[in-house]
Amino acid sequence: MPSDGSRRSGRDILRICVSGRMLTALLMGFSSGLPLLLATGSVLQAWLKETGVNLGTIGLFALVGLPYTLKFLWAPLLDRFIPIAGMGRRRGWLLLIQLMLIVAIVGLGFTDPAQSLPLVTLAAFLVAFCSASQDIVIDAYRRESLADDEQGLGASFYVNGYRVGLLLASGGGLILADFIPFQAVYWVMAAAMLPGLITTVFCVEPPVASGTPRTLRDAVVQPFVEYFSRQDAVLILLFVLLYKVGEMMASQMTTPFYLDLGFSKTEIGTVVKLFGFWATVIGGLIGGVLILRLGMYRALWLFGVLQAIGLSGFVILARLGHSLPGLALAISSENLFSGMATTAYVAFMATLTNKKFTATQYALLSSLMGIPRVIVNTPTGYLAGWLGWEGFFLFCMVATVPGLWLLTRFRAWMEAAQRA
Repeated sequence: MPSDGSRRSGRDILRICVSGRMLTALLMGFSSGLPLLLATGSVLQAWLKETGVNLGTIGLFALVGLPYTLKFLWAPLLDRFIPIAGMGRRRGWLLLIQLMLIVAIVGLGFTDPAQSLPLVTLAAFLVAFCSASQDIVIDAYRRESLADDEQGLGASFYVNGYRVGLLLASGGGLILADFIPFQAVYWVMAAAMLPGLITTVFCVEPPVASGTPRTLRDAVVQPFVEYFSRQDAVLILLFVLLYKVGEMMASQMTTPFYLDLGFSKTEIGTVVKLFGFWATVIGGLIGGVLILRLGMYRALWLFGVLQAIGLSGFVILARLGHSLPGLALAISSENLFSGMATTAYVAFMATLTNKKFTATQYALLSSLMGIPRVIVNTPTGYLAGWLGWEGFFLFCMVATVPGLWLLTRFRAWMEAAQRA
């Protein structure tokens, strides 16, 4: 199994934090987060609503996001081929895909939902496809350009850049739409992709591992054969599915919970913006630094426990009722500890991939991440109605236990790898 590497000193950690590798992870995260809501989320939904598209049709636009779930299907192509001579396998694909993504975002801006909804759908699908493809390459680049024990800090920079991209697209895009047409908003967002493009041009191509696929068949088959030949391969997949399931279930019902307690939408939005966003960012950075100091196994265990404890803020808020300090406590604690756990979770998945087939294996694992959000979250409304809010959030805390139990099964080989 991949090694965690030796633990770093405080001076080493500071040097890594200000390195070009972390700046690259941050900017690539920004490029990954920016397009998501332009094709599948709030910006497109607001545009459709403004032009009079009915709610049922707007809901169906969620299907445009399928490339994010199915990206492992074409990831082997990105492991096998080099599209631009002299750019390398990762930078070559990334430059090509980012150019296509910018063109697709500009093209979406030239459509008009009031005139041709099928054309809008096609353009949005192209944005989603290019965006998902960009994610495949960026995840592979981050895995291959960072040492195993740097994956946690790299993941925290990447995730925080991703959130800034989401914030610019959602908050910035919607604010701009009050002053300029939605078409122009998309053109501005296409221009905002330029920092990512410049990063791709000037970043360093990671070294190619020996034994990379020489045929397309090898690129498709070998990643799965190699993965399932490992110790605890199936249990690791179950861990990926279950580690954050309790937090995902709780997040699905937080807004109805707040509204049920009598909080206004303004109160919720203000507290989320002032406390939630920054708590998540700080949690991600703390998590990345602690992974370097603690090692992957201890970090995953500690952050998983803290993630469960963070959910207790919702239990307390259910007891308190309408309390702004209680709301701030619940949102801050959950986002802080969830940010730490997410960083370790993303970093762990990166270390699981073999550098010969990074794009394919990481795409498969990241696709699995989304399954609990779709399947397990479906009955959460019924659970909340049956158990009550306090009982529901206690249930979410208990739902974190299976993932932590599975983690204990990996302790021997994870700590042995760290000592190696």
